[in-house]
Amino acid sequence: MHAPQINLLVAWVWILLGFASGTVMGLFFHRDDWMGGYGSFKRRLYRLAHISFFGLGAVNLGFYFTVRAAGSGAAIVPVASWAFVVGAISMPLCCYLMAHFPRARLLFGLPVISLLLGGVFTAVSIFQSIEASL
Repeated sequence: MHAPQINLLVAWVWILLGFASGTVMGLFFHRDDWMGGYGSFKRRLYRLAHISFFGLGAVNLGFYFTVRAAGSGAAIVPVASWAFVVGAISMPLCCYLMAHFPRARLLFGLPVISLLLGGVFTAVSIFQSIEASL
């Protein structure tokens, strides 16, 4: 599977995982003491992981359509594609891991840097595509 098709697949799998994780959390959210209560660190990170599935699914979907519209001729498009995939995979994993091991917070550097690189490379690719068409 090539860029950006992998991003389309990740987008829809992550949206489904968002639905699934929300369903599981929805079975217990009515309990005030679940995971230490609504404001507890663990529960906040589980909510962050849940919403990251939707958010990063949308980012990967946006990337897919951006590359289709702007072209995928730039050599950095595959790098941007995989950076978004790595960010999508690592963000919820880091959230779940940190919920149970708070000292693992430095691991958040992986998804953050990966997603920043994906965004920068995408912007550069779009700029190159616009510049080439002028």
